[in-house]
Amino acid sequence: MPIADRIIKDFYGRIVNSVERDGFSFGKELQLHVLEVRSNNPFESPMEFEETMQRAVLELLSFLGKRYRAKLLGAGMHPLLRIEETDVWPHRHRQIYEAYGKIFNLKQHGWLNIQSFQLNIPYFNEGEAILMHNALANICAYLPAISASSPIYEGRIGEYVDNRLRFYVESQKEVPSITGRVIPEYASSFKQYKEEVIERYSQDLARAGADKCLLYKEWVNSRGVILRFERKTLEIRVMDEQECIRSDVALSCFIRSLLKAFRNGTIPLLPTELLVNDFNSIVKDGLNAKVLHPEASTARGVCRYLFKMAWMYASPEEKKYLGLVARRIEEGSLSEALRREVVKKAQRMSLPEATLNVYLNLVKSLEENKPFF
Repeated sequence: MPIADRIIKDFYGRIVNSVERDGFSFGKELQLHVLEVRSNNPFESPMEFEETMQRAVLELLSFLGKRYRAKLLGAGMHPLLRIEETDVWPHRHRQIYEAYGKIFNLKQHGWLNIQSFQLNIPYFNEGEAILMHNALANICAYLPAISASSPIYEGRIGEYVDNRLRFYVESQKEVPSITGRVIPEYASSFKQYKEEVIERYSQDLARAGADKCLLYKEWVNSRGVILRFERKTLEIRVMDEQECIRSDVALSCFIRSLLKAFRNGTIPLLPTELLVNDFNSIVKDGLNAKVLHPEASTARGVCRYLFKMAWMYASPEEKKYLGLVARRIEEGSLSEALRREVVKKAQRMSLPEATLNVYLNLVKSLEENKPFF
């Protein structure tokens, strides 16, 4: 339902970009059928993350149920949405989307039908930021193997395990330097990063006729990991939205634990070309992808290796969530689980009916904060 603006107006009394609540905020995204939910302050612990964001989910569900008889749906793509059934946010800050629309075709899945779990990790100085950025390039090449949740779009089963990333990669092909190869190039300093990444895509945008509102802005960067200087964080963008908050928290614990392993030198950095090759294979084939990683020949094998490293450095509280990641590695990502269930049900009903049946259970997963499997 493309009603994000109506929801905000009914809740707040007028249309604004964001509504602040106790501990969290919710507001507009580019797509009119999507609400962004985020914390007001960094979380002190995984448990605080889970409790705060689940409270946000329940508050929104209560409001949506009473006013619209509507629900919230997780996952990386809406499985039945057709592009003509949604639109771009038409209110304040619409000039940014209009500027994008002059250069890119926004009427495609890579713009209007993608939902991601974006994790921001703070840094305290330049040295730490560069170290984490380069470590995250290595982590994010393999994350989609366990975070993919977009097997179906427009009522049909996609050819890729992670169809969101498939469309995401292609969405800004008119100015490819914005996305790069999604897995970011290694950085050596803030100065080098600004000159070789932000300066480059800004110049390319200018040549394409972009409005000034898009030039020299760090948030325009569409790589899988970006440096957000304005708020001193590293923003991770390669993960599909999951089915429930607990699953999002589990992925964040996995990433945080792995970063500790990289900081301690336990895991070495790999060549960017290798990472890009493995990432592209994983987007298509998920955990079964053939990879070039020195520790394993399949994505599942690499994820087992990374999990072992993460477990070594995880805190006791993080370990409480890592069991879900272990299950995803062995039993498949949410994308693979959804595909299995839909295919099984489609043997006795139509594919659209099977999709609706399975995704209604996904709606329940979000409400009850229980993993889909």
